[in-house]
Amino acid sequence: MSPAPYSHKLRVSQLNARRPLALELAPDAEARARIAAHLGLLALPQLRLTGTLSPAPNDSWLLEGRLTAQVEQGCVVTLAPVATAIAEDVRRVYSPHAADPEGDEIEMPDDEIEPLGPIIDPGEVLVEELALALPLYPRAPGAALPDDPDSGEDAAGDTRRPFAGLAALLRKDGDDNGN
Repeated sequence: MSPAPYSHKLRVSQLNARRPLALELAPDAEARARIAAHLGLLALPQLRLTGTLSPAPNDSWLLEGRLTAQVEQGCVVTLAPVATAIAEDVRRVYSPHAADPEGDEIEMPDDEIEPLGPIIDPGEVLVEELALALPLYPRAPGAALPDDPDSGEDAAGDTRRPFAGLAALLRKDGDDNGN
């Protein structure tokens, strides 16, 4: 497993259990370049996570915040750079009562609840939430494939209906057999 491209570890034993901790993570240019390379981005000019890490009931900790970023990805059609602004709310609960899933077949637990260990890493959360917020298929304005149904053009030889002529062929075969 490759090392995390960005980390901001906080020891749970050093957190004040009576007061929230304000968080403001803004990776520098070098860290943003590592994150961009890790996520396959062309560029990552801006990235910030602001929020709080607060004590929660049952010896848990609550991380709430807002992720904002400017990302540049390659267009899936033309490979031209596509700039996207991202703004996502972030919420994680770190509970000592949650456990990592084990076994071959597992039921996925609530995606907001994480097992509480000796360290909470908001930097890891920043990278993970950014990865989840990225557009899967970025497309430059006006970029379209020749047979793209969204392009407004009909493709010659509609390949989306491979059995369109099957009924006519079956009727024709039936006529040849004397039916």
